[in-house]
Amino acid sequence: MLLSGKPFAGIIAALLLMSTAPAAAQIAGAATVVDGDTIGVTGTDARIRLYGIDAPESGQTCDDASGRRYLCGTRSADALAAIIGRNGRVQCFEEDRDRYGRIVAECVTSGNVVLNAELVRQGWAVEYDQYSDGRYDQEEAEARAARRGIWQGQFVEPSKWRRGDRLKSERVAAGQPEGCPIKGNISSNGRIYHMPGQQNYGRTKIDEADGERWFCSEAEAKAAGWRPARR
Repeated sequence: MLLSGKPFAGIIAALLLMSTAPAAAQIAGAATVVDGDTIGVTGTDARIRLYGIDAPESGQTCDDASGRRYLCGTRSADALAAIIGRNGRVQCFEEDRDRYGRIVAECVTSGNVVLNAELVRQGWAVEYDQYSDGRYDQEEAEARAARRGIWQGQFVEPSKWRRGDRLKSERVAAGQPEGCPIKGNISSNGRIYHMPGQQNYGRTKIDEADGERWFCSEAEAKAAGWRPARR
């Protein structure tokens, strides 16, 4: 029986679009660890952000089971390097691009270990619910139940840490007054304040001996003569 009419034409058009749609990019090569959820791969200039997970930031600290501070961001990056292994080769399957131009991908080692899932299973990253489809729920539940990695003690979710949330131990160590997350930095560019969530917020350190300080509001920072950071 021959099919005709608009419904049939629509089906043909959809099939043609499917057949001409570009396949998701696949990138293979030797990997280098940038941080707990970002890698570089030989053969591409773009960094690769591991899909669906969020690891502690490079300068982030957490509290262990005894309440002692440790560099959980560094531990996460070390765990990722160990998962990749000495061979160093990975294959990544692009899922998306983020606002920084990074490739968002799921990556697999030469031994068929999925980096994203394994880092969550070991407890050195959490599932990034805002951007995930739930594919690593079981790994996170397993890590939480076994108190692996950052689940051994206290931590701030990386997305909240980037917005300025801190454990009490971090605030005390940094000299940050409670409720005052804005960083007033002095550099060759003058007096600049950094808001939580800005690109250079995490790496900016405050040295009150040099006249740098914390602010509780933008109005307070501006009144003191600081200007906002551009990014």
